Amino acid sequence: MAKKRLIFTLLYDSGSFMLSRNFRLQKVGDIDWLEKNYGFSNVGFSIDELIVLDVSRNPRSSDEFCDVLKTLTNDCFAPIAAGGGINSVADATKLLRSGADKIVVNSALHSNKQLVSELAQEFGRQCIIASVDCKQIESDFYIATNNGSNLTDLTLTNFLKQCSDLAIGEICINSIDRDGTGNGFQIELLDCLPKLFEIPVIISGGVGNFSHLAEGLKDARVDAVATANLLNFMGDGLGSARSQLVSLGIDLPIFHSH
Repeated sequence: MAKKRLIFTLLYDSGSFMLSRNFRLQKVGDIDWLEKNYGFSNVGFSIDELIVLDVSRNPRSSDEFCDVLKTLTNDCFAPIAAGGGINSVADATKLLRSGADKIVVNSALHSNKQLVSELAQEFGRQCIIASVDCKQIESDFYIATNNGSNLTDLTLTNFLKQCSDLAIGEICINSIDRDGTGNGFQIELLDCLPKLFEIPVIISGGVGNFSHLAEGLKDARVDAVATANLLNFMGDGLGSARSQLVSLGIDLPIFHSH
C-alpha cells in the first residue's frame, strides 16, 4: 500500500505569496521572505510534495511565475506540482520545463475536458492533479470555478462520479468554507466519494495545526493532506509536524536529511 503524503501549497499572485481565507487573498511576502522564513532546502525534507499555484486574478505573467518555479526547484528537494492558467499543452510544457514534476488543472476540468485528455496523452496521467474547489450549500457540496468566484450547479458527488472518465493521476478536494480558517478539514467532503474510488485523494482547506493533518491522514479515504497555511508552519514548523505525525504511527516516508 502506498505511503501517505504531506503536501505544502504555495499561492502566488503577481510577485507575492499569499495567505488565503475563504479564497480572499492577503499578501504575505515575496520569494526572499519565503526563503528567509522557510529555507526551502530544509523544507524539502519535511514535506513529500510542494504545490505552487498562480492565483493571480489580474493578467498573469507566466514568465515571472516560471522564474519563481525555477528558484524553488533549485532549492527544494521535494517534487513540485504547478498550476494556474493552464489553457494549452504549451502552457503545461512551460511549467514542466521550469522545474515542475506535475501539473495542476482546475478550470479545464469543467470548461475544456479535451485539454485534460491532451495533457495526459502528452505527459502521462500520473503527471496530472485535478484540483476542485467546493462550497457547502445546505446539505450538499457544489463545485466553484475561477478561483472560487463562480459557484456552479454541479455537485461534488456528481463531479466525482465523472472523474473515472478523466485522465488524471490524483484529485485534490479543497473546501472554500474551511480555507484559511485553521478549524480543521471538512471531512464530510469525503462522503461524496463514490465507493471503490480508485483515484488518489488529497484533502485541503482548514489546517491550523498538526492534529488537523493527523485527522486527515488517519482517514482511509485520504492519500495525502495539503496545507497552504503560511504563518502556522514557519521555521521548523513543517519538520516538527512531520515528526509528530510519524510518532503517531502515520505511515509517511521517513527522510534522513542532514
